[in-house]
Amino acid sequence: MKLFDVYPINPINIVRGQGSLVYDDKGTEYLDLYGGHAVISIGHTNPHYVNRLEDQLHQIGFYSNSVEIPIQKQLAEKLGHVSGKEDYQLFLCNSGAEANENALKLASFYNGKKKIIAFTGSFHGRTSLAVAVTDNPKIVAPVNETENVIFLPRYDEAALEKAFAESEISSVIIEGIQGVGGIHVAPESFLQKIRELCDANNAVFIADSVQCGYGRTGKFFSHDFAGVDADIYTVAKGMGNGFPVGGIIISPKIKPAFGMLGTTFGGNHLACAAGLAVLEVIERDNLLQNAADVGGYLIDELKKFRQVKEVRGRGLMIGIELPADLAHARKELLFTHHIFTGEAKPNVIRLLPALNLTKAYADRFLEAFTTVLNKPL
Repeated sequence: MKLFDVYPINPINIVRGQGSLVYDDKGTEYLDLYGGHAVISIGHTNPHYVNRLEDQLHQIGFYSNSVEIPIQKQLAEKLGHVSGKEDYQLFLCNSGAEANENALKLASFYNGKKKIIAFTGSFHGRTSLAVAVTDNPKIVAPVNETENVIFLPRYDEAALEKAFAESEISSVIIEGIQGVGGIHVAPESFLQKIRELCDANNAVFIADSVQCGYGRTGKFFSHDFAGVDADIYTVAKGMGNGFPVGGIIISPKIKPAFGMLGTTFGGNHLACAAGLAVLEVIERDNLLQNAADVGGYLIDELKKFRQVKEVRGRGLMIGIELPADLAHARKELLFTHHIFTGEAKPNVIRLLPALNLTKAYADRFLEAFTTVLNKPL
């Protein structure tokens, strides 16, 4: 048997990591400014994280949600405290796609409606309903297509008002900052308009925080910059620092019922230990402030490059849009300067490092980026 060939692979075998550094099987050191799609939130092999998981593994790694699991309640309490959503409820699952799938379904259970508003450039996952609200026809199979999704132009208030006037809307799902779409920051006024229209029409505001949440922007949720609360926040990626864990954070106005949602692996003992370790390190090391400070420094410095078309983002979620003649920059950063970054089509470099990235590592990237941009063609 061989692997199903669906990933474009860089010929690099990473075998070890420590903090913001990773090493291949030849011993080459790389600076990791991507964290495997924004997953590594507190650094590779963080000692507190490793100890938390190892201690839990020596006790019990898994049992189903048919018994009491006190560590789930500990995670919910800590998450409520650190995020500021203490009166909300937590449902645990395994991934961002699952989180969005459950959020959309829960919204429909809540108000009995079917229509969902999503936006151009969005990415919400690859499961059935999550991919249906994702703006990428290449990954939407015919079986995923549904007339229940209304795609609107990104951040168009008039189009949003018109959609609410013409349809019975169940929910609006929006990333506070689009990740795969190219690091586009939702205007605060637009998020406020969503809140206003959802309130007026008994619709559910779903804040997709899978990539832009968990402190990455300097606030726990990037949607918090708008000063409004969503009804449901979806989280994953950085929630487990590499261990598969996701969740939906649910307004108290939405009431649970037995059997409404369910999962086999979601909220298992190891996942909760990983989740608690992440929150404990975020809180102990003041990583929201570090993300704001180091990210702000990077954004300010990147804006000084004359070759850069635009710098977008907040905190340590940064998009660097380059002209077509610099499309090679990302690969040169990787193979010449040994720095991992991400991309968004056509020519956006995405930076999604660990939240404890140091200014020294930021400067190491800026030095390499300067060399790449100034290299004669």
